[in-house]
Amino acid sequence: MKIGIIGGIGPASTLDYYTGIIDGFRRSSPNGQYPEIVIDSVNMSDMLALVEQGDEDKLAEFLLSSIKNLENAGASFAAIASNTPHIVFDRINKSTPIPLLSIVEETCKETKKQGYSRLVLFGTAFTMKRSFYADVMRKNGIELIVPNMDEQETIHGIIFPNLEDGIVLPEQKEKMLKLANEIMIRENAQALILGCTELPLMVKPDDLDYPILDTAQIHINAIVDMLSSPV
Repeated sequence: MKIGIIGGIGPASTLDYYTGIIDGFRRSSPNGQYPEIVIDSVNMSDMLALVEQGDEDKLAEFLLSSIKNLENAGASFAAIASNTPHIVFDRINKSTPIPLLSIVEETCKETKKQGYSRLVLFGTAFTMKRSFYADVMRKNGIELIVPNMDEQETIHGIIFPNLEDGIVLPEQKEKMLKLANEIMIRENAQALILGCTELPLMVKPDDLDYPILDTAQIHINAIVDMLSSPV
């Protein structure tokens, strides 16, 4: 099987997907084989403009065009290496020419596996303001809490532009961790979902006294499982 990745949103996390899939696949392969990977690196500025405009029709078309490129390159299934575009996942999943692996669904599966029922979601403002994470979690009996509007602006301002470009500033990391601790205590939550694939560049498992669900790594693990499954 060959995995197709919609990447470039952003570039730093796309690199993590590429190396993570290779490392995970080689660990699971008895003879140290390498996986087949196709990446369609899209223009993040164009995608974010569509998200900011709220033009879901064009956003879906944008992503479906990328998936078509991956299909033409021989991909057996695809994944979007970013949380925010999953705003339109249900829409594009109805029209995709090849199977699409959802980061949200896979995170929900891992949440259930870990036995969590009350979590906090950090991500871009686009992700936190929309209900696509909460809707999936709610169907599975899981309560998802998002920060208030001021906190969302703070988190979004840390992600863009620096973290999205792979830049971790110490003072911004300190601010992020302080905010995370405050919200986790206030909301009496069990775990924190890093619902932006760049957040793991800044927030590490030992940084907080609470469990962290790294959506990028969860997604990567699911991709490796698919690649390793018998055809």
